[in-house]
Amino acid sequence: MRVLVVTAVPVERDAVTRASGPGGEIFVHTVPGAEIHRAGPYDVLAGGAGPAAAAASAAFALASDRYDLVISAGIGGGFAGVAPVGSLVVAGRIGAADLGAETPAGFVPVTGLGFGRVWHFPPRSLVKAARAATRAVTGDILTVSTVTGSAERAAALLAAHPGAVAEAMEGFGVAEAAALSGVPVLEIRAVSNAVGPRDRDAWRIGDALAALTEAFGKLTPVLEGWIHHDRNDS
Repeated sequence: MRVLVVTAVPVERDAVTRASGPGGEIFVHTVPGAEIHRAGPYDVLAGGAGPAAAAASAAFALASDRYDLVISAGIGGGFAGVAPVGSLVVAGRIGAADLGAETPAGFVPVTGLGFGRVWHFPPRSLVKAARAATRAVTGDILTVSTVTGSAERAAALLAAHPGAVAEAMEGFGVAEAAALSGVPVLEIRAVSNAVGPRDRDAWRIGDALAALTEAFGKLTPVLEGWIHHDRNDS
């Protein structure tokens, strides 16, 4: 099994590689556009913030090797009442929340303009297995280019996407690269803050990173089983 994990920044990458245990060896190699840290079955890279950087780095990595699965992983914001700080979320759908156009009648997604797509769909059997192993919340994880900073914007996102559980900045970009390569995709986030006003004193980044490490430790046997036995049931 070989799984590509795309994070935004090095602290997220290192949280994933720590799941291999304190004695686990990490091998670092570079490919054009990416530095890959190999830990057990995971090739992990810090591809940069935002969907464009994530898509580019994921595409370079996917062109360099054969992968069974791509995971967009890291910390993110959870919607209050659904995904509290400290919880884990696994995407049932990965959506581009702000890809489109503003019109006098309001926001129109790019699909409403007649082109593109705004949703990617991780394999249902894998989402179910990952949720059971990690006790994660499942739902829509929204990819945004501008992180939410107000209660009004959080409410607007939920009104437009009532199935949303979290927001982050990279998932849709990673999913685009995976789709173009014909590789299934999953997104998992540890919630470090609530979506809404930016109260940095309430953020729990360290706790979220620790939860991410724990989640990947639990995911390894699940992914092995899914890749080798269950992927055709998705």
